Amino acid sequence: MNCNPTDEKGEKSNMLISIVIPVFNEKENIQPLVAEIGKTAFSLRKKGMQTELILVDDGSTDGTFKEIQRLKVQSPNIRAIRFRRNFGQTAAFDAGFAQAKGEVVITMDGDLQNDPADIPLLLDKLNEGYDVVSGWRFERKDAAFSKKLPSLFSNYLARSLTGLKLHDFGCSLKAYRREALKDLRLFGEMHRFVPAILFTKGFRIAEVKVRHRPRKFGKTKYNFTRLLKGFLDLLYIKFWSSFSTRPLHLFGLMGFSMLFVSGLIAAYKFLALVFFSQPIEVTPALLLSVLLAILGLLFIMFGFLGEVQVRTYYNTSKEHEYEIERKI
Repeated sequence: MNCNPTDEKGEKSNMLISIVIPVFNEKENIQPLVAEIGKTAFSLRKKGMQTELILVDDGSTDGTFKEIQRLKVQSPNIRAIRFRRNFGQTAAFDAGFAQAKGEVVITMDGDLQNDPADIPLLLDKLNEGYDVVSGWRFERKDAAFSKKLPSLFSNYLARSLTGLKLHDFGCSLKAYRREALKDLRLFGEMHRFVPAILFTKGFRIAEVKVRHRPRKFGKTKYNFTRLLKGFLDLLYIKFWSSFSTRPLHLFGLMGFSMLFVSGLIAAYKFLALVFFSQPIEVTPALLLSVLLAILGLLFIMFGFLGEVQVRTYYNTSKEHEYEIERKI
């Protein structure tokens, strides 16, 4: 799919852009956010692109949804979803993706720190042949100790584990082609790693520098707990992308490594008995050898059981372990 808003005859098309924004207790930010997005939507209409704004209220308790309802009367292109309680940003993005009708889906935060005026930059980059374009807050306007430093560590781990060389996994300002989000399953704190998930499936990922503004209203929802949850989700993504179809490779490698160390200890004890007449006694080293041997065999068995479960899953479900880009 080409993002260029012209058809084969060179006439302007009416490509729809869906803008998905989760909000939680952002009552003061909603009105100026919608106003800024309106300006960007006006500039996109000149290029033949229509927009829809999907606001997902993640169980706000400060009157955010009432403000959304008020603004919807003035702006018919606003669509709203309200959760019964706070389920988290990942769930909000997932619900927004399910409702989006556009050929391209834009995501961003609802705290005014992302600049809607940067959306055309993402679309231009997407039009170069990429499936996902992620924003990079290269001049981030956040506290260094509480947000910048943890993000640097998190981004380093994400690059190391996934192989995707993005500077800023946590930036919510992103653009996705519709087909990239098809059958995507999100949970936990995985919203920031969606490009990494799609990268493992073979989609083309790019990054552009975007502006970042200091928060004016409301309080940040970021804390250390979210960082820890994100790290655990990152480990899951690494495991799933590398070993979901071959769990025996992971558990088998770990099992044989344990058997190898166990064998070295046993060989040392045997050689000490043969050449130095040292009796084989129940020592911590011998107990470790036996323990590693048992664990090694168990891990290999776990790998075989995992293989059976994976094969059963793919045989009974419609999901495949591959992604088809196109058919000719």
